[in-house]
Amino acid sequence: MPKTILVVDDDEEIVKLITKSLRYEQFAIISACSGKEALSALEENHIDFIVLDIVMPDMDGLDVCRSIRNSYNVPILFLSARDKDIDKIVGLEIGADDYMTKPFSIQELVSRIKAHFRKVDRLFKEWDELSPSNEKADAPLILNDKTFEAFLNSRRLDLSTKEFQILSILMRHPNHVLTREQIYENVWGDEYGEINTVTVHIKNIRKKLGSEYDFIKTIWGIGYKYTEREQ
Repeated sequence: MPKTILVVDDDEEIVKLITKSLRYEQFAIISACSGKEALSALEENHIDFIVLDIVMPDMDGLDVCRSIRNSYNVPILFLSARDKDIDKIVGLEIGADDYMTKPFSIQELVSRIKAHFRKVDRLFKEWDELSPSNEKADAPLILNDKTFEAFLNSRRLDLSTKEFQILSILMRHPNHVLTREQIYENVWGDEYGEINTVTVHIKNIRKKLGSEYDFIKTIWGIGYKYTEREQ
């Protein structure tokens, strides 16, 4: 079954360009020209990935992303004319997995999407071969590798796909320091993007875990490590 991508943009020409390029790569495409249409499409279809514009007339992409994150864990790539660093940071902090600015390279966009699915496929293969780092039934933090769900004391955490992947990588190397570069390479690949996005996603994970569970330690000047302290 081909992966289904939801393309959301009020510019019809951009939607046509992205749709044509992704269909050539054998993806199934559903398009929407507004935030409300996007949310309706998500309710009615199984979506594997979302390309989402920010500036739209009825409901901007940031609000759409917030709404999606209340119920879905589908990966989101913002495609926006807003190119300031603060816009990228805000987009990532509210739950986006990636961010590209307009004007954009259609080849780069397609490559990023394909790289995402390659990463997911590779992680599934690795998870089939490796046992979880926290198999203990009484462990406070449990990851479900098949559904990309995380549970803290039986409470489901609302993690984005990239946040889940980062947490999984850290947990599979307990007490072992991983550099930001190592984390980025394992989650995003080393072709595109900014290394600071790792810092933003770590910040989001910590916020969702809560201050009581400071499992992720910062090793200044080096990177991060996962340490499950005794409760």
